[in-house]
Amino acid sequence: MTRTVLESKSKTVVIGFDEPFCVIGERINPTGRKKLAAELEAGDFSTVERDALEQVACGAMVLDVNAGVVYNSNPNPNETEPPLMRRMLEMVQGLVDVPLCIDSSVPGALEEGLKIAQGRPLLNSVTGEEDRLEAILPLVKKYNVPVVAISNDDTGISEDPEVRFAVAKKIVERAADHGIPAHDIVVDPLVMPVGAMASAGQQVFALVRKLRAELGVNTTCGASNISFGLPHRHGINAAFLPMAIGAGMTSAIMNPVRPVEMEAIRAANFLMNHDDNGAQWIAFSRILDAVEAGTPFAEASKASQASGAGRGGRRRRRA
Repeated sequence: MTRTVLESKSKTVVIGFDEPFCVIGERINPTGRKKLAAELEAGDFSTVERDALEQVACGAMVLDVNAGVVYNSNPNPNETEPPLMRRMLEMVQGLVDVPLCIDSSVPGALEEGLKIAQGRPLLNSVTGEEDRLEAILPLVKKYNVPVVAISNDDTGISEDPEVRFAVAKKIVERAADHGIPAHDIVVDPLVMPVGAMASAGQQVFALVRKLRAELGVNTTCGASNISFGLPHRHGINAAFLPMAIGAGMTSAIMNPVRPVEMEAIRAANFLMNHDDNGAQWIAFSRILDAVEAGTPFAEASKASQASGAGRGGRRRRRA
């Protein structure tokens, strides 16, 4: 079965068809967060520190780190983003011991992150555009890391799921030309907002099944895209995630600080027989009991980890 192996300095996380669903924390990203963007330009990393610790406490198995800030003082991200990415990764690695997802549209920032990342990070991302394929796939091969493949190309994001599948297939085939195996490609089939396209959920579920059956790849998505623009988004997300897991999706880039969404994932793991004897569900239920009693979710999750319950990831074997 397909296994995508990610590593930190001492911990291993496997994304796979027979593995628990991999939660990739999305919070360390200044996109749409003006306050965080301003802090980063000013050299203030307090929010990054808080987000890293809180997401891991709440159950993130991998942390996405995005340094995509357009500085007012210098609007050229090719100059500003690589050193910022280095600093953010160094800081996050010093705080938490989970694998990282290096997230950037700037190839120089991706490589700067790869130079200093401990273990085996996930690279985010490559698309089907020719210039992007030629810039990113050699980095994936050089550093022997897995990569997120996003199903859009020079023509943009198609509403036709067959077109998105064809783009994913093209990326997998081009990766193979570079000697990159399919198990190191994690395809993002692109989740459309269900408020704008009523069949968006159905499209994703069908695409995930097809990607798994025909290309043998793991999959991911930006989970909150499904509810964009709608009220009570977390309820929609909490329904979408187990349905996607049932269709075969193996990871998502999402906010782990939402109890209802994490509860849905833990329950889905149990129902998919990806939770031995329900141990993780039982541990998580204790967290939910504490939340119902008034303890903040992050605090209850951290206390559960300190007691030895609910720990994710595996210790890497020493050579």
